[in-house]
Amino acid sequence: MRFVRFLRPFILKISSFQLSTDGISTIKKKSRTDITGPFQSWRKAVQASTGYDSDLILEKTKNALLKVKNREAVYERDSVLFNKIQYSWPLLAGLMWAAAQSEGRLNVLDFGGSLGSTYYQNKIFIDALPEVRWNIIEQPKHVSVGRELFENDKLKFFSTIEEYSIENEPNVVVMSGILQYLESPYELIERLLVLSSTCAIIDLTPFWDGDNDITCVQTVPPCIYEASYPLWIFSKQKFINYLNSLNYHILAEFETLKAPPSDICLYYQGLIIVRKGTEALDGIYE
Repeated sequence: MRFVRFLRPFILKISSFQLSTDGISTIKKKSRTDITGPFQSWRKAVQASTGYDSDLILEKTKNALLKVKNREAVYERDSVLFNKIQYSWPLLAGLMWAAAQSEGRLNVLDFGGSLGSTYYQNKIFIDALPEVRWNIIEQPKHVSVGRELFENDKLKFFSTIEEYSIENEPNVVVMSGILQYLESPYELIERLLVLSSTCAIIDLTPFWDGDNDITCVQTVPPCIYEASYPLWIFSKQKFINYLNSLNYHILAEFETLKAPPSDICLYYQGLIIVRKGTEALDGIYE
């Protein structure tokens, strides 16, 4: 399975929105276009996108994150260095909630976690826990670099769900800024949620209030790198109904990014979801 997780908040702060293609509709905002669509299918969105140079992105991310690891920089996101960590406090709250259910032990499955960006982002907090294991499933080249330069007794890298699940059972699954870039996101969600975790955190995910998911193409600002690729904008109700069908409650939902003005009411949200029957939820849900 190919997947990317290079579009984090820096890229996702969209300054304009355009709907066009296949004769469906055309709406233009300002002069810059970051998202185009909707398209009639994922295949048509792929045909309208240029793809990306994964080797270039990997190299940039590696160099930036090495500076963070070596304490030469404070924070990395999308291969860009910052002098101040920009936390996702709800995501961190979800991690700590999961740890609290396991006597302070945190075993994370971070799908599409790059070389450990979220791990290093939250390291100062999770290091206070008595036991931490942060597991990343990524593309083979990322796994190779991760194991060579970043892996330690807490941070581990795997190429497939099957490889990871041989000896691991997470108590929290993290899917941050990744689901919208997969051709079959619902299939992945189900595969991840059956891995015995009681909690999952879905972050940086675009929704709208329509009845069906729609497919668009996102273009990365050239100042970061040249790329464009398809993405889903999920129907919020359809998404929630699917999670309910997998036996999960929504423990909390939160805004993650300010969406641009658009004729489509697009918004980015995160969800903390918990398996029904979890002891900590007794008395909260009927």
